Amino acid sequence: MIYSTATVPVNPEGETRLTREQVWKGLELKARDARLFLPPGLCTRCDVTEESATHFVRDATIAGADLREIIVLEPQRKVTFFQATGPREGAIVNELFEDEAGALQLKFYCYLGLRDKEPNGPEEQAEQKQFDSDKGYKAALLSTLKRTREMLAEGKL
Repeated sequence: MIYSTATVPVNPEGETRLTREQVWKGLELKARDARLFLPPGLCTRCDVTEESATHFVRDATIAGADLREIIVLEPQRKVTFFQATGPREGAIVNELFEDEAGALQLKFYCYLGLRDKEPNGPEEQAEQKQFDSDKGYKAALLSTLKRTREMLAEGKL
């Protein structure tokens, strides 16, 4: 199994301040259309195919892999991506919270496995290293906040 976590401050010194509502809007937009937030060409399809009062389903092609995710939004607080089909199974969570000093933080955590691969085998170990690297999900959190700031500046948020 793959477990990874990363937390970044939403408003580091020198950056345009974002409110919880603005970060939430960015997270919701990213959940509905990852193409707006991922590097060009990484996500080539991202369509919401079902929607209910409690969740929505998106079908996407990310890094060449087709996947279906059931996405649960807990407004202003948490987005959970359940991997229904695709190379991974499990859940990915993006959570907004205030730390003990009251500063807004964005946290990523996941608990995943690779479908049809040996648990803790070489493929999962390689995936774990990627998740924990400087190019892993900490970078994705920072990229999400950067894109949210850009959208705010462009009047698209």
